[in-house]
Amino acid sequence: MLGTSLLGRLRRRDPGYAVLRRAARLTLVAAGVFYACRYGLGDAVLATYALFGTIATGMFVELPGAARERAGTLLAALPVAWALITAGTLLAGDTWAAAAGMLVVGFAVVFAGVGGPRLLGLASAFQLFYILASFPPYQPATLPARLGGVTLGVALLAAAEVVLWPDPVPVPYRRRLARAADDLAALLDATAAAHTGPTGERHDLDARHDLEAGHDLAAGHDLEAGHDLEAPRDRAAAAVAGLRIADLPAPQRPTSAGAGDRALRAAAAAAQEILVIADRLAAMAPSRPVPDPAAVRLSRRCAETTRAAGHRLRAGGPPVPLDDLAVAVRRAESDYPADPHEPPDLPRMCRDATALALADQVRLLATAAGSHTGHPQTAAAAHPGSVDEARHGPWVWYWRQLRAHLTLRAAPVQTALRLAVALAAARVVAGTLDLQHGFWVLLATLTVLRTSAADTRTALRPALLGTIAGAAASGALMFVADRAVIYAVALPVAMVLAFSVGRLLGPAWAQAMFTVLLTFVFAQLAPEGWRLAEVRLVDVLLGGAVGVLAGVLLWPRGASHDLRRNVAGQLAAGAEVIGRTVEAVLGDGSPEPALGRARRALVLADASYLQYHGERPDPRLSQVDWQGVLAAGQHVVRGAESLLRRNPPGCLAGWPGAAALLRDSAQRLRSAYREAAQRLAEGGPPGPVATPARCPEALDRIRPALDGRGAGLPVRHLVEVDLWLAGLAETLGRLGRPAERSRHAPG
Repeated sequence: MLGTSLLGRLRRRDPGYAVLRRAARLTLVAAGVFYACRYGLGDAVLATYALFGTIATGMFVELPGAARERAGTLLAALPVAWALITAGTLLAGDTWAAAAGMLVVGFAVVFAGVGGPRLLGLASAFQLFYILASFPPYQPATLPARLGGVTLGVALLAAAEVVLWPDPVPVPYRRRLARAADDLAALLDATAAAHTGPTGERHDLDARHDLEAGHDLAAGHDLEAGHDLEAPRDRAAAAVAGLRIADLPAPQRPTSAGAGDRALRAAAAAAQEILVIADRLAAMAPSRPVPDPAAVRLSRRCAETTRAAGHRLRAGGPPVPLDDLAVAVRRAESDYPADPHEPPDLPRMCRDATALALADQVRLLATAAGSHTGHPQTAAAAHPGSVDEARHGPWVWYWRQLRAHLTLRAAPVQTALRLAVALAAARVVAGTLDLQHGFWVLLATLTVLRTSAADTRTALRPALLGTIAGAAASGALMFVADRAVIYAVALPVAMVLAFSVGRLLGPAWAQAMFTVLLTFVFAQLAPEGWRLAEVRLVDVLLGGAVGVLAGVLLWPRGASHDLRRNVAGQLAAGAEVIGRTVEAVLGDGSPEPALGRARRALVLADASYLQYHGERPDPRLSQVDWQGVLAAGQHVVRGAESLLRRNPPGCLAGWPGAAALLRDSAQRLRSAYREAAQRLAEGGPPGPVATPARCPEALDRIRPALDGRGAGLPVRHLVEVDLWLAGLAETLGRLGRPAERSRHAPG
């Protein structure tokens, strides 16, 4: 019964035994290389670096992807590890030179994480490679053994990732997006059918395109009798809700600043907006079905493009073709009534304008899918300012990514500077005090330092308690038995406990087990008896003190403060874009300066949001749907870019009625966005804001401004701009509703 109970508790804490599998895999590699190098070859330096290379990349690294992808990343990281070990070895003779190197390395490896989740996941290992090599004794002659040991440990671990009990691959975020795209495509088909009635048929071009692309027609067109929208709408809403980042386990969140994850987040925002526009279009269905209007044809083409984007996200392959969508957009634009003597069919214009807005979001979804899978031709089809990283080479993109975040207001810079200064200070302390195992000071600093003072204090307590408990246990053991053979035999047990118990029982247990493990290792490398545990305790206390001071002095409020400030700045910048865009179509000024400021504000807000997900959840922020607020800022910028392509600056110049209508709407919406920004900056939710105007209300507002005009292009422009403003009001209105509670973290 006891065994059954323990096994049940283990299954609850470690579903699928993922932690135990990883601990067993890491133990086999670490113990194997250590025994082979220490006792087989008799080389203590080779054994040290082989063991710590294995532990650094196996215990301190979190990499996304399947086993083969993680193994490839570890092997690709070896040249960087060689460079860091070489630099640390050459600088180890002078404390200040080693500290200066630590400052540079500490900043560079953390800030480089803006390039993607793999670089971010390797940051701690890279720091450990330099830390271990940068301490005395100054022995450049041992550099070949050091490099050889790290290479052996990392290479064997990479092989073990693939061969020994590989972890099951979790459902990747791109698969969730693919499912959402499929369900959204089905909803768009159902919406088109609702406009044409039971006799509506698919366009021949759409059917031919499906057959050529090999799509599953039944997936998107198996509609219920009467073209009921409820079932496909519920499925699409559930799939889009599954894209909420805060509701996913940390390893499955696309929360790096890399191009791939940025594309996934852009696609998720587009999917959310497609769902909203589909609802809006469904509400505009005429009372009597019409035979294949422009909005229906464009909706069907949007459905096919959305389905194709889902297929590419799921299966890879060539980029999503956007030529057919562009043809459908041009046809929908040309189908507007252009006879200035005919009375305008405003409901039809409203439907067509909504379908064109839908096409913009579908294009963004397809572009993001292409950018994520690395197809520059797809990204090149995007409008300016959207997901366009893939149209350039990787180095050009990476430089732009670094430059965009290289400001003291950006969370990656603050995090990198905080850690770099703390590690450099810890290196000076260890070198000045001539500590025998000074690298433990830096290891403790690295362990306790977090992105906020509150999180640093939280991490300090288990680190100290665990170290004290581990030092007491290992010191007592070494006082009783000081023969190295005992620790050689017990080393695998200590490894399994260190690699598994901490993850299952908490950070204090992890620190205690790791302290015991280090004691067992150094009892075989450089026996010092029970005093080794005392040294470990003193070093951890010093390192913890340095980490706490750095956490208190350098940006102590962490990402929660920056998140509020930067997201509020994003909404305020969006308010200016709204005003300048309306003034531009009225022939007064250019929106580009405001758009440029808004794009930069989006980068800062996005960086703060990503760092926030790496901190301890702040209950005070749980009342805000941060992902929704970020998406609202993106919709302002992307929507303005799309609007200005079809409605160029000056298209409504000289129309006093339109100017009065649009300026009044823009002014109220700007005030609402500024009010929401102010509420966020002051610590509250966006609150009740603008009330969205549905299509009938929008038409009632437009009619008095027509001044007897017919159905010419100016009326089309007026309808599009007015509906764009109404859509932004609806987006902002959704932010005033309480955010759903997350199982993991707010927002």
